[in-house]
Amino acid sequence: MLKRIIQACFLIVGGTLGMILIPELLVVLHADDIALLNNPYVSVLLGAIIFYLITFWAVDHVIYFMKWLEEQLVKIPITDIIFGSVGLLVGLLAAFLVGSAFSAIDVPVLNTVVPIILTLLFGYLGFQVGFKKRDELLNLFTKNNKKKNPDGEANEDEEGDSKRLKILDTSVIIDGRIADICQTGFLEGTIVIPQFVLNELQHIADSSDALKRNRGRRGLDILNRIQKDLPIKVEMYEGDFDDIQEVDSKLVKLAKISGGMVVTNDFNLNKVCEFQNVAVLNINDLANAVKPVVLPGEEMNVQVIKDGKEQNQGIAYLDDGTMIVVEGGRDHIGKRIDVLVTSVLQTSAGRMIFAKPKLLEKAL
Repeated sequence: MLKRIIQACFLIVGGTLGMILIPELLVVLHADDIALLNNPYVSVLLGAIIFYLITFWAVDHVIYFMKWLEEQLVKIPITDIIFGSVGLLVGLLAAFLVGSAFSAIDVPVLNTVVPIILTLLFGYLGFQVGFKKRDELLNLFTKNNKKKNPDGEANEDEEGDSKRLKILDTSVIIDGRIADICQTGFLEGTIVIPQFVLNELQHIADSSDALKRNRGRRGLDILNRIQKDLPIKVEMYEGDFDDIQEVDSKLVKLAKISGGMVVTNDFNLNKVCEFQNVAVLNINDLANAVKPVVLPGEEMNVQVIKDGKEQNQGIAYLDDGTMIVVEGGRDHIGKRIDVLVTSVLQTSAGRMIFAKPKLLEKAL
């Protein structure tokens, strides 16, 4: 079908050029007095025949180019095409308005060459601005409307923070707990999986290192579970930020322009988001919040399994993985002992409990 369309286009172009150029060619060859050739219908027919013969050589190359162009356009996100086209139209409109002023000037260069140059420049600039600012322009249309209360203070609309986009980073996907949280219904709104995060997961899954490869495959399995098995809306973000190299920086940029929230368990990314005033949900904070409360003075029975960093320290762990630093516990490695909690340190990186042996307390 495509081949027939291209051949038809060649015939139309050949007929048009034949009608325009063949009479001029006859004048140059001094053959314009030949009545048979000096006929518009004959000129159209000759031009069409010539270009039809050209199609036998050129049609395959044109089809290859059209197929390549089609593949490239299919890969481009629809938002990029729409906003790039809108920017192009705005640029061409601006070029027409400015160029019309030069067209009125009775100077051959200004009224002919300048409008063409302006059309090219403004069209290019308009397309680039529309393409590169697509996310910010899209955010203008999708940004949540805000209402004002009688006191003049701004309040968010009925959907509130719970309906904001939740943008997942690589670490929280590999961690896997996000799937369980989504299944319980505590996380509302739309889950967004950026394409650059998916690319990073695929790169990790293809790693030659067995540990990294298993982590990447686990992340891909978690994504499939979230998308197919869980009752939550999942969207892919196809765009990218070519001027930014780091995936974490891309996540922060995406959250800024979309008004979404970054979901992570990366302590450093958490701090970067807070510094740049980007909303962030840290899975470790949630895990710490639902852990059993341990108060100073509480008695616990733990097994010391290794020595700590400081002198005479021993390290134990609770069933949920919380680390317990036992002062003077080095002598009890491999034993189960009763300890008294002295203090609790809780951060976004996790929770740490400090304790000392109960026997030492009795001795004192």
